Amino acid sequence: MRIRVLVVTAVAAGAVAWSAGLAPQHCLLIAALTPAMLVAVPRFLAGAFVGALTPGPRDDATAAMSGTEFEDYVARVARSCGVPVIMTAVTGDWGVDIIVGKRPNRLAIQCKRQARPVGAAAVQEVVAGAPMQDCARTMVVTNHEFTPAARRLAERHGCELVGGAELPRLRSTIRRLVEPAPEVS
Repeated sequence: MRIRVLVVTAVAAGAVAWSAGLAPQHCLLIAALTPAMLVAVPRFLAGAFVGALTPGPRDDATAAMSGTEFEDYVARVARSCGVPVIMTAVTGDWGVDIIVGKRPNRLAIQCKRQARPVGAAAVQEVVAGAPMQDCARTMVVTNHEFTPAARRLAERHGCELVGGAELPRLRSTIRRLVEPAPEVS
């Protein structure tokens, strides 16, 4: 039935082109292309619609995550670096959510998934908790940005800040922080 409709449409399109005074080769071309367009256009439009709704690599993958899901996301990125990853308990973690790497170069990560800029308290927590978890370096990761006070405190204590815009570079930042320091001879 569907093929009949396409054949009838092709003949009708060719006839309309002929009656409009087009050359025979153009009429044949129009008759051949019309069924292809009838098949392709709906599929193209459906694909374009689905593609428009699909988040791309630059879209915020963390927008719909909960705080725990965000921690899991950061842990997955850290695991992809090929280093050991420990997710601490929800309570009694001393402000450290994730521990990455091996001693003596372990990295303490505080994850903050928030709808507003992250303040200095997050930096204070991870800087204070890192020695309690036997970590040499610290990092705060958020889906948002950081307040100026948080940036100043992090700079003073050598805490790495990774905000929403830097999330695509999280993997390389973790690799840089957990690699052993070169030996000086």
